[in-house]
Amino acid sequence: MSDPEPQEPVTVSVARKVLPGREAAYEEWIKGISAAASSFPGHMGLNVLRPSARTNHEYVLIYRFDTYEHGRAWEESEERAHWLEKLADVTAGETTMKKVTGLEFWFDLPAVPAAAKAPQWKMALVLIAVVFVLVYPLQLTVGAWLAGGPFWLRVLVIVVLQVLLMTYVVMPRVTALLKGWLFKPAK
Repeated sequence: MSDPEPQEPVTVSVARKVLPGREAAYEEWIKGISAAASSFPGHMGLNVLRPSARTNHEYVLIYRFDTYEHGRAWEESEERAHWLEKLADVTAGETTMKKVTGLEFWFDLPAVPAAAKAPQWKMALVLIAVVFVLVYPLQLTVGAWLAGGPFWLRVLVIVVLQVLLMTYVVMPRVTALLKGWLFKPAK
């Protein structure tokens, strides 16, 4: 991550291999560290990807903080250090950590090296196109359907649908499709 803005949100993924037979202990550890992290300012949640072929048979924890500063406070805390000490006899090998700030997580592909970053102008261009292509039909359909209700409700429903569609459906496919252009090294 290069020179993050202190007030940008940060998303961190941490991948670990768990020793055979220690999965239950790791699951308990996840509950404990999740509760500890949730008490820190700016914590926005934790997602757990359990071992599968897609995760290289590793547990992947994805946690978010509302600002880089809040995320850093958690990472440098004694509380987190205490929880990490408990992993000594539970995990094996190196831990892989990846951080992205702002909206970069929409441009994150497992097949792209962690150091590769799409230039901001390319991300902005893609987001403008995707947001327009999503919001316009949502406004025509959902917006028209909710036209008799309060304006704030129509905006809220459209924003929620747009963000969910972008995060889970559209951006993973668009990023994979445009990978060669987005992550092409500058000459």
